[in-house]
Amino acid sequence: MSDSQPQQPFQSPRGGNGNAAAAEATTLLLAGARLTDGRTVDVRLGGGRIQAVGTAGSLPSMTSARVDLSGYLLLPAPAEPHAHGDTALTADGDGPVSYAPDEVQRRATEAALLQLGHGATAMRSHVRIGDVHGLGPLEAVLQARRSLRGLADLTTVAVPRLLTGVAGADGLAMLRDAVKMGASVIGGCPDLDPDPTGFLEAVLELAGEHGCPVDLHTDGDDPARLSRLAAMAGGLRPGVTVGPCGGLSRLPLDAATRAADQLAAAGVRVTCLPQGDCAALERRGLRTAPVRLLRSAGVLVAAGSGALRDAGNPVGRGDPLEAAYLLASQGGLRAAEAYDCVSACARAAMGLPEVRLEAGFPAELVAVRGERLSGVLSLAYSRIVIHRGRVVARTSAVREYCDSAVAVALDLPRQGRTEPGP
Repeated sequence: MSDSQPQQPFQSPRGGNGNAAAAEATTLLLAGARLTDGRTVDVRLGGGRIQAVGTAGSLPSMTSARVDLSGYLLLPAPAEPHAHGDTALTADGDGPVSYAPDEVQRRATEAALLQLGHGATAMRSHVRIGDVHGLGPLEAVLQARRSLRGLADLTTVAVPRLLTGVAGADGLAMLRDAVKMGASVIGGCPDLDPDPTGFLEAVLELAGEHGCPVDLHTDGDDPARLSRLAAMAGGLRPGVTVGPCGGLSRLPLDAATRAADQLAAAGVRVTCLPQGDCAALERRGLRTAPVRLLRSAGVLVAAGSGALRDAGNPVGRGDPLEAAYLLASQGGLRAAEAYDCVSACARAAMGLPEVRLEAGFPAELVAVRGERLSGVLSLAYSRIVIHRGRVVARTSAVREYCDSAVAVALDLPRQGRTEPGP
């Protein structure tokens, strides 16, 4: 079986593979989990939310559903703010990429399940519309969204190519149809339109009409264009996100600082792609947006995965923890700041409710084997993913060493089975 193919689903405690609403009505006890502040706690979930958090052994078991999280660090689940489900998993194909609806739906579903296995319980997928394929890819991803209900939350961004001039008239009409079909976010790439300012005006006007958020592709290497975007986007609610903005890193420091201040003042959020650009933009010397500079200016910075094994990145993993690892190892962020970019900031950029390990917050969680966040970002192997209060995915890694005096003397960590090997 290919490593990209999900195995047969396990039986989730009292949820199984049955009705998701019924599963949300049950309670689940997460026992012996470690938190980032060093505490070891029990966490009771119910109704899709965290009901209680107490010291280990202090919560009475109100149900037989119990998950032992000894040896795991429990965290708010990451979210994926910048995916491309319609093109995912196409890098190794022979010949042109198929955009037949069933193929797009299969790819989008499989990509979402892969990202769910990594811990992302919510994803935002940018989907191209127009050209010869029309609205077919969008309808296929919307169908994937429906099939994933109860496992993960998938939202779609309609991405037209042109919106100005004679050619743009069709694109604008199709974008309106995309919103009516169910695309909840309006996107696009103003850099590729002959009239970038006109493109922005069209997108922001339509978003204002329908109350939709905006999520745009831009390299961010043109300070004047970013300044216009900030001036135009400042009043739009529920907000504007741009990315991956790798071009900001190529600007002189004073120009990048002014751009960051303007974006912060306008409330424009930035989604960076530490693992590499996506195919929607021309590859111009892969550099990640200057995350520390943007955060210092007050810009909300989320981190996404971008391409998942497509033309933009043939080896993309779609793993939020890898994005956080890269921000910590190469972007100069502390581990907690890096994880914040793929969790709290990603959820905020997507308009999702905040998640904390406290009673009353949504039960969107991931448990990763490890004691500290730095170790989790370094060796994030075994993971247990919780969506709406139930376990929806598990990844289990087994590490074993041959019998040797060195392994015994050092008491090297082991995962998985404890019985002697063959």
